Amino acid sequence: MSLPPALPNLPPESSRPTPHSHTVLVLESDETLAHKISVDLHEAGYTPIEVYSLRTGLAQARTAMPALIVVARRLKDESGLELCRQLRNEQNRVPILLMMTYDELSDRVACLESGADDYFLAPYRSDDFIRLVNTYLKPEVNSSEQLRFADMVLDVSQRQVVRGNRLIELTMKEFELLKYLMEHPREVLTRKQILESVWGYDFIGESNVIEVYIRYLRLKIDGEDEKRLIQTVRGVGYVLRET
Repeated sequence: MSLPPALPNLPPESSRPTPHSHTVLVLESDETLAHKISVDLHEAGYTPIEVYSLRTGLAQARTAMPALIVVARRLKDESGLELCRQLRNEQNRVPILLMMTYDELSDRVACLESGADDYFLAPYRSDDFIRLVNTYLKPEVNSSEQLRFADMVLDVSQRQVVRGNRLIELTMKEFELLKYLMEHPREVLTRKQILESVWGYDFIGESNVIEVYIRYLRLKIDGEDEKRLIQTVRGVGYVLRET
């Protein structure tokens, strides 16, 4: 199936329309499940837009300016990952949550590589889902706080990270993870501490989701001639330090 072409000559981010703060685009080919998700979003105070195909989802993402997109990874004969890739290629940075059937390493890697910000697992659970949505759409705290470590600066209000003279683009989850590490410099943080503080909920069973995010965070913040700042403490967790 051919997809709509990427939008040409995109305007600078500062001149683009502002996303509607309570609008959530739901892309799920199972209409019954899509409606259930929409009802839960509505009851939680959000305005859902319900679509069932990749083509329609892309069109709505480009025109409706949702504050968040929820998409199933598998859409009948299509893949929700394609929506992520298309929007990221257009420099659309709206947060995207993927609903995945399996919590496998390959699935998490595919999620991040496509440009999605986070994921949740089927079967669908209303409370867990709304909690995750709230972490992305809760009102922003007006803060001029800046966190500094070595040659890296994290601006909380602007949600920007700069290392040296290089602006680093992070997903929301990557930003929150780095922020937590920078709030506790030189302190060894356990995997449990990181999960509870950054994700806000416990994973069922063993999961190396932190390792996946740390890997991608390192790829973004560590240049070829720069020191690795996030160190692994085997059997414990991670620590932000220069040596």
